[in-house]
Amino acid sequence: MRSILIIGAGRSASSLIRYLLSKSESENLHIVVADLSLALAEKKTQHHPNATPLALNIFDTEERKSAIEKASIVISMLPAHLHIEIARDCLEFKKHLVTASYISDAMQALDEEAKKSNLIFMNEIGLDPGIDHMSAMKVIDEIRSKGGNMLLFESFCGGLVAPECDNNLWNYKFTWAPRNVVLAGQGGAAKFIQEGTYKYIPYGTVFRRTEFLEVEGYGKFEAYSNRDSLKYRSIYGLDDILTLYRGTIRRVGYSKAWNMFVQLGMTDDSYIMEDSENMSYRQFVNSFLPYHPTDSVEIKTRLILKIDQDDIMWDKLLELDLFNPDKKVNLPNATPAQILEKILSDSWTLEPNDKDMIVMYHKFGYILNGKKKQIDSKMVCIGDDQTYTAMAKTVGLPVAMATLLILNGKITTPGVQLPIRKEVYQPILKELEEYGVIFNEQDMPYFGYNPDLF
Repeated sequence: MRSILIIGAGRSASSLIRYLLSKSESENLHIVVADLSLALAEKKTQHHPNATPLALNIFDTEERKSAIEKASIVISMLPAHLHIEIARDCLEFKKHLVTASYISDAMQALDEEAKKSNLIFMNEIGLDPGIDHMSAMKVIDEIRSKGGNMLLFESFCGGLVAPECDNNLWNYKFTWAPRNVVLAGQGGAAKFIQEGTYKYIPYGTVFRRTEFLEVEGYGKFEAYSNRDSLKYRSIYGLDDILTLYRGTIRRVGYSKAWNMFVQLGMTDDSYIMEDSENMSYRQFVNSFLPYHPTDSVEIKTRLILKIDQDDIMWDKLLELDLFNPDKKVNLPNATPAQILEKILSDSWTLEPNDKDMIVMYHKFGYILNGKKKQIDSKMVCIGDDQTYTAMAKTVGLPVAMATLLILNGKITTPGVQLPIRKEVYQPILKELEEYGVIFNEQDMPYFGYNPDLF
């Protein structure tokens, strides 16, 4: 049997493992699920006859190399910074590699050697990055095949809570990596291009510059700018495009409310707060406010944020129990961002019966035969439950499908790459539709950012 080694059995691996196990009989596959926790690997394999759970410490070189040498192909579902040693072992033992992570400089440096060995190191084949690349390139290639020239490309994606489980004032719950949510927008100004002009939004105002999106059947959303929208300009062949913008989707009102934390300084991850372990939630808030002999923490908060007590922004803060003097942080040597994450996790953790939702929205503006046109492409995916979430489905299924295509010789281009070639995106997008990941494309009038000209 052909052996697929999956390293990492975390939340993102559930749909991936289920898919490959469902194909194991017809495709002659044996799935080895390796994780530091044998119990977790056993849970994910569910005693399937074509699966083997394996306890694996990736920092044990001999143990790691032994597992990789026995595999026909390797999938790494580890955090991005841990892929590189796996990749080097794959080069040594001549194994293809698939990951859902961004291509790091260290991974890209292996490109030439991978090509020499005729190995495929497929990266960025999850949701975002992944499905965003594939669904975008499909439409861009179709426009180009008709002779059209791209004028505008905007791409938005967000992990949200499903409408039937949306029951807090923020219209948001953590569906993935809470730390990434707290640190969103940091690390430099957001950078993009509109109508041929470079634009920059500093972190302090990124959550007050939003775009609005309408998705039929799901209502209105907003999106704030990603840090670097221009990263894929050359990769997508859009060097001459007038507008290129990528953003993160939230429900309307989230960004304005989140900006309160930014303005207070609660999202800062650059310093440790003194005696954070014994600090109450109320003391945490008060740490960012000026001293006043008589004003309460609540009054000082409203004054500094310029919000009234009947403002919905105030209700959103109260809902988080931020001013509770009895709740303790219980985190030693914590940064403000870490403490904020802890506080938000009290309110924003999915309940056992909650479902998550992925929303993706692309806009393609182009000129064809002298006429300006636009295509809007929208996708909504709802999770099944807490194990087979929409996030796990949209991250794991493309990884699994790409792995099988490589194993069966349907994807043949060697080297370190992302899924922008037709041999990758055409079969995967088609198969994803069978699992409810469907893009609805609609012709729209093109306005760009100068509607008065049309």
